[in-house]
Amino acid sequence: MQIIPMRDLKNTVEVERRCAEENGPVYVTKNGYGRLVVMDIEYYERTMQKMFEAKSIMEGLEDVKAGQTLDGDTAISSIRSRYGI
Repeated sequence: MQIIPMRDLKNTVEVERRCAEENGPVYVTKNGYGRLVVMDIEYYERTMQKMFEAKSIMEGLEDVKAGQTLDGDTAISSIRSRYGI
């Protein structure tokens, strides 16, 4: 885990290098307290994709708990009748 003081943000080349090297977030502090997080765009996109997938799984599990599901045969029959297949 990389932690840098706010004043180091002036050296953007070094911050970019640290982000790429860390392959994760770089924490920026101000007066000794966490203030910002800087990360490589690829790491950000991977993280956002994982969050989207986790949210989709959670929504699916909620549907199962609420009984809002169909068995496979019923679902396929419904799709076929809806689209005239």
